[in-house]
Amino acid sequence: MTLTATALARPPMLAPVDLTLTPGTVTGVIGPNGSGKTTLLRALAGLSRGPGTATLAGEPLATLPAVQRAKRLAWLPSTRDLAWPMRADDLVALGLGPGAQRDEPAIAAALAAADATAFAARRVDTLSTGERARVLLARALVARPAWLLLDEPTANLDPWHRLAVMARLRAEAARGAGVVVALHDLDLARRHCDRLLLLTGGALVADGAPGTVLSPDHLARVFGIRDSEYGWEALPAAPL
Repeated sequence: MTLTATALARPPMLAPVDLTLTPGTVTGVIGPNGSGKTTLLRALAGLSRGPGTATLAGEPLATLPAVQRAKRLAWLPSTRDLAWPMRADDLVALGLGPGAQRDEPAIAAALAAADATAFAARRVDTLSTGERARVLLARALVARPAWLLLDEPTANLDPWHRLAVMARLRAEAARGAGVVVALHDLDLARRHCDRLLLLTGGALVADGAPGTVLSPDHLARVFGIRDSEYGWEALPAAPL
């Protein structure tokens, strides 16, 4: 079930882009703050209007009924804010889609996959930001959708859970799902993604394997950093 974007644009935040994303892979979306990562993910999810189209298996996402969209595609926003003080397992159940029958084994499996079982019965407004992030990830996983579009799922997580989330996304790809994930952590992107999309100023400037996209030129020109034996280093700021 291929996800395709044709002349997709959201002025002024996203220049026109043409993409074909294939299932069974983890595609990372990287770039500085304000580069258009969230805008691209929202457009791919069919959540914002503008020029161009996003299609899933040939069907325009913008016209796909909400119930069908929930079964095929899960969207995880970067915000950890929640509107209602419900139990964590009840929040996860919402990921099954509007009007769907509650599936306790699926809810339990999703909570376990996100390492959130321990607080399944707690109200989400009593959880830490990182704990809420794991519950929201479980909500995205619960219906086992064909596509996962995730905006900064590792933000606010400790090192163990950041690695665990990326391992889970690799497992989702291994079962045949397509995964598109926005990341600021370039080490995670390089280690866990099959393909990287590099955005800057709303434009796609590189698309390919991590070793190609994270080239010294791209690192310097887009991020203002370099990769050294000591890790990432900031390059001297350009004089005013």
